[in-house]
Amino acid sequence: MAAPQLPSASSQLPIFLAGPTAVGKSEIAFALAEKIGGEIISADSMQVYRGLDLGTAKPSPAERARVPHHLLDVCDLTEAFDAAQFIRRAEKAVAEIQSRHKTPIFCGGTGLYFKAFLEGLGEAPATSPELRAELVATPFAALLHELRERDPAAYEKIDKQNPRRVIRAVEVIRLTGKKFSEQRAEWKAASGKQQAEKFFCFTRSADDLHRRIHVRVEEMFRRGLVAETAQLLQHGLAENIFAMQAIGYRQVVEHLRGEHSLAETIERVKIRTRQFAKRQLTWFRRHGNCEWIELTPDEIAEEAMGKIIAQK
Repeated sequence: MAAPQLPSASSQLPIFLAGPTAVGKSEIAFALAEKIGGEIISADSMQVYRGLDLGTAKPSPAERARVPHHLLDVCDLTEAFDAAQFIRRAEKAVAEIQSRHKTPIFCGGTGLYFKAFLEGLGEAPATSPELRAELVATPFAALLHELRERDPAAYEKIDKQNPRRVIRAVEVIRLTGKKFSEQRAEWKAASGKQQAEKFFCFTRSADDLHRRIHVRVEEMFRRGLVAETAQLLQHGLAENIFAMQAIGYRQVVEHLRGEHSLAETIERVKIRTRQFAKRQLTWFRRHGNCEWIELTPDEIAEEAMGKIIAQK
């Protein structure tokens, strides 16, 4: 059998690696980057925040020294970050990486970021800092009520546990005077906006993924997630409605406020992480135009990386 071919030196089109949390995509991206001469672009909506390290499984300084990473630690906890900013920064990172004749490797679990980069945001209005600040300060129940009254269709479909999505929907409605659901239908994929070498999504059996989530959460707490969260509270974590959506931090904040014991908190983080992984898989199956790779429990990153190269 002929040896698998690596990407040609003349083409550094981006490679996209996606999947649910704890599936192992970061390790695979790292192995692939070292093998083919690539640099990694994080497609994670929480790793952009400085200080959110343990809870987001951010690459270590040693790993970042071996393989360049982009879109990590790009904003403070006092700032908001959205898909439009991701597109701008990612496009700049891709151009810089390709100028060095390296291959950009996108890696993450934020499906909207992949879709936004590849297809664009259509005619979606830009964020208004003033309006966004007003909406962030508005009680969440009031935002849900406004969305239900002004756009029942969007209200029925939107993730009501995700303040970021709800705030954006209300923001678009107020900025345009039109229903958010109707505008989303009008947002067309920008044909040829971005090209990809390949788009892969990883999955595992439910038992295997749940086991890995259990191990990851236990390790996060062992390494000091509680202390990290306590420190971040002094720098505005609780006031950032977006950063507080990072699983682990909200639960630890509630623990620090005396609402739950540490054992209860660890279990709650495991449950929320499993639920989040299920939602990620559902999103990529519905929206991701990707090639699926099933990983086995004993499969190491280098073996999975070989599957990517074999399919290219």
